[in-house]
Amino acid sequence: MSQSINLLGQSRSSLERFFEDLGEKKFRAKQLLQWIYHHNGRDFSQITVFSKALRDHLSSVATLETPKVLETHRSHDGTVRWLLQSSLEDAVEAVLIPDGKRSTLCISSQAGCALDCSFCATGKQGFNGNLTTSDIVGQTYLVKNWLREHQPDRSLTNVVFMGMGEPLLNFQSTVDASSLFMDDDAFGLSKRRVTISTAGVVPMIEALIGQSEASLAVSLHAANDSLRDELVPLNKKHPLEELLAACKNYLTSLEGRRSVTFEYTLIQDVNDQDRHAKELIAFTRRIRSKVNLIPFNPFPRSGYKRPSIDRIKYFQSLLLNNGVVATLRMTRGDDINAACGQLVGNVKDRTRRKLRHERDYWESIATDISNLT
Repeated sequence: MSQSINLLGQSRSSLERFFEDLGEKKFRAKQLLQWIYHHNGRDFSQITVFSKALRDHLSSVATLETPKVLETHRSHDGTVRWLLQSSLEDAVEAVLIPDGKRSTLCISSQAGCALDCSFCATGKQGFNGNLTTSDIVGQTYLVKNWLREHQPDRSLTNVVFMGMGEPLLNFQSTVDASSLFMDDDAFGLSKRRVTISTAGVVPMIEALIGQSEASLAVSLHAANDSLRDELVPLNKKHPLEELLAACKNYLTSLEGRRSVTFEYTLIQDVNDQDRHAKELIAFTRRIRSKVNLIPFNPFPRSGYKRPSIDRIKYFQSLLLNNGVVATLRMTRGDDINAACGQLVGNVKDRTRRKLRHERDYWESIATDISNLT
């Protein structure tokens, strides 16, 4: 091996193959996983269960590299946002959200996002590429160790793929990372506490069957195709009926009474009216599910507004009164731009989408000024 391999984020099966190639037994993979993730190991020379020869060899052919921390921001509500340098040399974001006894980490799967949902700041930044499994796992490893150092009374309880990017368009890295999150020899999280969120990449939801037992969340935001086409352009390719069928198939593949979470960002006068609630009620009754209502988090040039708190709570009451389990995600970390839909990082946009959105915005301003004069 002429080039060092980063063992952080390697799946159990990959590590087993790695050790077999070294002439070692497969059980070395289990020992290494426990050493890295249970004991915060960073220096191969300290793995006392390995022979000195193996320790020396690992030091010469392998590394344990984590993403570089570029910035750390802490909110008044306890939310923490990290700007991290990925292997693509983009800056991506991870956000830790403390809530009672729970500590939820929102991680990124791509540098930017290939989709262009109209209400999401990340998509307006364009897209550069997929993060590696090491990039993804590295976010979680860093934050777990940050908690150990700065908040030892609190542990990481939940990981959600709801940061920058569409996880299912980075399928294998997402599956491999989530497997490590649920592996008892690694992070050891419950399969109900690892959530893959998708805008509705139907073929990849189907591909999850037999590959993952993570919880599934779907960025819905509208329960009729015409409106969802506007908010989530992917809907034009995979409309609601296809999406619903794929979600049902995935739930059927899981053990226990599992449900899908539908994320629904409430936008003033766009999808927050009574008729939209009725459509959502009818849609969710067709599958075991719950709804997570998210007040829209403003960002520059979005053109959207957040509904009033009275309207938000009324919309929620319509769902609850009709038997829909509907939670309200309180806005967290908006003072450090860490709220849902606000993550932007610093992406080398090979789609040139960011430039296009900025040009369209300034052209609209010029048109408005011209009309006034």
